[in-house]
Amino acid sequence: MTRSRLLSIALATSALLLPALPASATDVSSAEPRRQVETWAVAGSSAITISGRGFGHGNGLSQYGALGAAQQGLTWQQIIEFYYPGTTWGAVRGKVRVLITADTGRDVQVAAERGLKVGRVGRSRTWRLPSNGARKWRLVAAGRDTAVQWTKRGSWRTWRKVPGEAEFSAADGRLTLVLPGARRDYRGTLQSVAPRLGGKRETVNRVGMEAYLRGVVPQEVPALWTTAAVSAQSVAARTYAAFERSHPSASHYDLCDTTQCQVYGGVDVEHPAATAAIEATAGQGLYFEGRPAFTQFSASNGGFSSAGSMPYLVAQPDPYDGLVNPTYSSWTTTIDDTQVEKQWPGMGDLTGIEVVTRDGNGDWGGRVLDMAFVFTGGRASLSGDDARSYFGLNSDWFTFSVIPRQKGPARP
Repeated sequence: MTRSRLLSIALATSALLLPALPASATDVSSAEPRRQVETWAVAGSSAITISGRGFGHGNGLSQYGALGAAQQGLTWQQIIEFYYPGTTWGAVRGKVRVLITADTGRDVQVAAERGLKVGRVGRSRTWRLPSNGARKWRLVAAGRDTAVQWTKRGSWRTWRKVPGEAEFSAADGRLTLVLPGARRDYRGTLQSVAPRLGGKRETVNRVGMEAYLRGVVPQEVPALWTTAAVSAQSVAARTYAAFERSHPSASHYDLCDTTQCQVYGGVDVEHPAATAAIEATAGQGLYFEGRPAFTQFSASNGGFSSAGSMPYLVAQPDPYDGLVNPTYSSWTTTIDDTQVEKQWPGMGDLTGIEVVTRDGNGDWGGRVLDMAFVFTGGRASLSGDDARSYFGLNSDWFTFSVIPRQKGPARP
């Protein structure tokens, strides 16, 4: 996204004052970008206060907005239809292939267990691994084939070679992946695979969609949030995974397990409340023109969603986002002139800030599209998203105030 995830912190229930709006009552903005230069002079040492709205890109579902809407009585279907207008409902099933980024080695190691099998990727042939006292098994590339090896302690011994790429599976559908300094449980299979053009083998978890969601949803929102909000997140996450599957990140996997895709933690992060919310929406997803929709989401849109790359990712007022969202709906942070100057060394002293273009939606004219920092030695132009990245801001919807720092007393 930046597919930004919601920090997993539970909020106390707040008194809600706004009436619930039906999903059909959306007011989609048609505002054009606003070009009206705003300027702030910076004279010498100054504190630069940045006030903003939202957390993340603001496209699609607001996770805190979904919580606010759910506490107003909206169903998960109404929440989804509010945030993705113009999509249609449809079935999302099958499996996904997830890159396990924490496994940085060239092999796939699993803890030994009863019913452990190895098979060729993409083929039905499997071999049951023997009960030979092994503590761990691993898959490691042997040219174009895969060596299946085991160890009790210390050295590895080869049991057999499997033609092509290989994967582990277990009778109970659950494997323990051995990582550097840690172990994690995953459902489905664990594959040792590489890009079609060759390269380093990587660990990929091939898993059923519903089992995958059990390792995603509790990572994206607190499992004990209102059920309708967690169910809405389930639909968004399921559809997002289906979209990525139809536009895979690489030849050997569909999506990753980090915030660059969706955060996925496998069995270890599953929570019964989240599982129940997922089951309430089982198989339900969104489509647009016959294909899975790009259901982006972020923690908070600050009260006005941002237009995304698809027709259903609309800019519209969100009356739910701020209801139970004191942390991200509105925020303030302070930097100083030297922090800006460090980003552009050699440009001299900071003398001014300009915001050139906004998207036209919400407070201050909306999200920053184009801006600049002005120095004694030149001008640095950047986008609002660049500024967000450089200074660790919550979003690209912000404004400035500049306060000169008081000079100390003159020395005698």
